[in-house]
Amino acid sequence: MTGPKTSVDRLGRLLNLVPYLLARPGILVAEAAADQGVSEKQLREDLELLWVCGLPGYGPGDLIDMALDGDRVTISHDAGIDRPLRLNPDEALALVVALRMLAETPGTGTRDVIERALAKIENAAGDLADAPVAVKLPANAEKLDRVRAAVEGGHALHITYYTAARDETTDRVIDPMRVVMVDGRAYLEAWCRRAEGTRMFRVDRIDAFTPLDELSAPPSEAVPQDVTDGVFRPTPDLPLVTLRIGRHSRWVTEYYPVEEVRRDGPGEEWVVTMRVTDLGWAQRLLLGLGPDVTVIGPPELLDRIRAQAAAALDQYASPAG
Repeated sequence: MTGPKTSVDRLGRLLNLVPYLLARPGILVAEAAADQGVSEKQLREDLELLWVCGLPGYGPGDLIDMALDGDRVTISHDAGIDRPLRLNPDEALALVVALRMLAETPGTGTRDVIERALAKIENAAGDLADAPVAVKLPANAEKLDRVRAAVEGGHALHITYYTAARDETTDRVIDPMRVVMVDGRAYLEAWCRRAEGTRMFRVDRIDAFTPLDELSAPPSEAVPQDVTDGVFRPTPDLPLVTLRIGRHSRWVTEYYPVEEVRRDGPGEEWVVTMRVTDLGWAQRLLLGLGPDVTVIGPPELLDRIRAQAAAALDQYASPAG
């Protein structure tokens, strides 16, 4: 008996099953199962899943509908999935590059699944898969291996670390606890003696580190952080930033944790509130977004941005030396 091996296999089968059934109204379930290379039981489970799939809105007119009459099945509404998935050259190349990068990311636990998916797409892409695009992360992988070895050594570390939120580099002594992967990035979790608290240090921002003679000894209050929902945890004591953002900057609400999003009037602008660890970081982010974002508050952030904008204009007004 044959059957699906992974969720990737099942997704591919489901995407092709609707157009297959559309072209064969009233086909026997047993015959369709044989063509799909699965058991009849598995095909019926696939049909049950398709029944609750469809377009956003998910009302009666948006979902896939079918008639399952005894041993025969007919698709009566396809919800727009009326042909097998086909990628154009740009989409296929982007997917190949993304999967190659994911396969090269240290600590990825599903590498075998990624490599199987990549092999299928490269096979389907033909000559496109031979495009001169290589994805390698040797420096990060080597640094991660050295950091892991240092943590396993059980000694305290002296590190030089770049903090992006404050745009500064500091020296710290830390007591390592563990190395974790979160959203494709490696972090060293440790007790920071400088901050007197548990901190997550991004491995790619550790500029240098040296093991010390003393053993790593995190205090009893150094509890590993739950990173199921990411590293950043907004808390009420952090500054609250309110923005009015245009259509082209809505990606901010998906990339960063936000507390509230609401439409601002009849137009396409949104009002967004979000917690930030540091107003300096928010200042740099918002200046980079340009006129598509307007800062509503807090006043301190408005003053910072006005001052930096004025300083930049003064530079343009100054005669060249």
